[in-house]
Amino acid sequence: MHKTGLLGLCVPAWNSVRMASSGMTRRDPLANKVALVTASTDGIGFAIARRLAQDGAHVVVSSRKQQNVDQAVATLQGEGLSVTGTVCHVGKAEDRERLVAMAVKLHGGIDILVSNAAVNPFFGSLMDITEEVWDKGFTPYNVSKTALLGLTKNLAIELAPRNVRVNCLAPGLIKTSFSRMLWMDKEKEERMKQTLQIRRLGEPEDCAGIVSFLCSEDASYITGETVVVGGGTPSRL
Repeated sequence: MHKTGLLGLCVPAWNSVRMASSGMTRRDPLANKVALVTASTDGIGFAIARRLAQDGAHVVVSSRKQQNVDQAVATLQGEGLSVTGTVCHVGKAEDRERLVAMAVKLHGGIDILVSNAAVNPFFGSLMDITEEVWDKGFTPYNVSKTALLGLTKNLAIELAPRNVRVNCLAPGLIKTSFSRMLWMDKEKEERMKQTLQIRRLGEPEDCAGIVSFLCSEDASYITGETVVVGGGTPSRL
């Protein structure tokens, strides 16, 4: 009789976990939902928009430049995803109103907002995005992003009676155009890798799955939390 060792028993289970985590067995957890994703034509925002659309949501992407919006929409629609877009500078009230109006027209309401900006009190789930960047040259930026941690806690309390959940994502060093000064130099990149438990820098897609989860019904009992996606860097949050 052939005996299967412990490793042999673990392989099928491990393959099942890999299939689930890679999306091979994923249903459409965000079907029939409309998601607004601000600053979503590049980097982390674009990866989040793509993942939410892959998971069944109709996604409205936005950016300050029309050409960036057009390019992102064309790319995602070319992948067969349900996406529209509009120019939006979140610092301008008229742009925010137009963004919301577009989503309401599409669906009669908005289910998900992924943004650094303020929230109107009828979104089903809000995701703030901050960054875990700690450098003496980034003091004003660090202060503004750290403020989002408190904003998340307060909005979670204020909006809970309206059945709105509020959570925050805190990415570590993710390879985007914004952070290129920190990883374009290979020697500097190697030094930074040594500070991480997972010996690589993050990719935008590493952030997208956790956002989709937190916006889904699978996270219906999670609110007011900040999730660090930082490759095991010592967290200062």
